[in-house]
Amino acid sequence: MRYLTESFALGALRRGRPVEQFLGPAGSPERPGIRYIEVRPTKTRYEIYLHTLEDVGHETFVDVVEFPPLYTDDEEEEFGRLVATRDDPLGALAAAEAATGAGRGRWVNAGVVQDEYLDYVVAGRPANGAPDGYPWAVPPSKR
Repeated sequence: MRYLTESFALGALRRGRPVEQFLGPAGSPERPGIRYIEVRPTKTRYEIYLHTLEDVGHETFVDVVEFPPLYTDDEEEEFGRLVATRDDPLGALAAAEAATGAGRGRWVNAGVVQDEYLDYVVAGRPANGAPDGYPWAVPPSKR
């Protein structure tokens, strides 16, 4: 099973392991991109990073951490934009979901987001929802 239950996602974070979620397409038809959110544990807190990247992948190149940022005018974008920090893992997941529209049942272990991206590419980069029919995350500002 690809997606982590809430207890498994919280357990991973408590063990110092990041969790991620593929959020779908970003950008424009002229400059396509993708988004994913990462909750990263540090020694004292949990940091939430939003990655907005150029969609430069294909079926044999899905390593999203190698993709260039979609917006190069912001130096932070090279490593993701820090959108929030929290002191506890449940608060971190909630903050990530509130900031991006991420779904509680869609978290994956670090690195699995590239499998999500591959499914997206193989499905023809659907604009309206994930290949499994789940709707793409909608940021609160666009609801």
